[in-house]
Amino acid sequence: MNNLRGTLEAKRTKNRKILSIYLTAGYPDLQATVPLLKAIVDAGADLIELGVPFSDPQADGPVIQEASHKALEAGTTVGAIFPILKEFRRYSSVPVILMGYANPFMKYGWQRIVKDAAEAGANGFIIPDLPPEESDEFAVLCHDAGLDLIFLVSPVTTPERIEKINELTTGFIYAVSITGVTGVRQSLPPATHAFLKRLRQQTSHPALVGFGVANAESAQILAEESDGVIIGSAIIRRISEAESTQEACTSVGSFIREIRSALGENE
Repeated sequence: MNNLRGTLEAKRTKNRKILSIYLTAGYPDLQATVPLLKAIVDAGADLIELGVPFSDPQADGPVIQEASHKALEAGTTVGAIFPILKEFRRYSSVPVILMGYANPFMKYGWQRIVKDAAEAGANGFIIPDLPPEESDEFAVLCHDAGLDLIFLVSPVTTPERIEKINELTTGFIYAVSITGVTGVRQSLPPATHAFLKRLRQQTSHPALVGFGVANAESAQILAEESDGVIIGSAIIRRISEAESTQEACTSVGSFIREIRSALGENE
């Protein structure tokens, strides 16, 4: 089931940009998640980052924080995500990466979550608050289960640490466009572009840029200096503005098609 690396390599070989979409599981409720996942892949997403809600998402801005809060209120637990993923797997094989924080994963059990994630059809993990230096045991569990473990780098990450992360990460490198939390930004500083150029010279893995990709224009600009983009808050905001699941699916799908077109292809 783990076709993440195959997807990344196929895109790179064809010199096409990768579009990864973040969705908070259980937002606005558990029943909406599968229809939204389907709408996301139908609109042309290459990857999905399925967010595991947590009460203290330190790396996330107010939009995703609010989505996590409402998802938890709706009864979304770590264990509730796997049936959702299994149902989605009957519809699509698009890679799905579980993105969440160490605390709920550790409480669920490292071995248990790897086992359940693999059985449900997940392709890997992104854990923003899991330092590479403390990831050895979990990395082994992921490797043995055929799951990728993806690490983040930012404009303030030292060259030495980037080199270390390049050795440890699998799949791709998550490039944080700017220091701070997730959220839509209307512009990015020149330092972001310098950072992305430096990152491409230092790393061998594909680099996808997240945090602050607001629209088709910013996606196109950042994709020129990377292998693709990750969009989260702009997606969640559209869901929050919708009055029904169907309206949310339509809004999200239209937005993703705009991004897909800006990246040079419609699929």
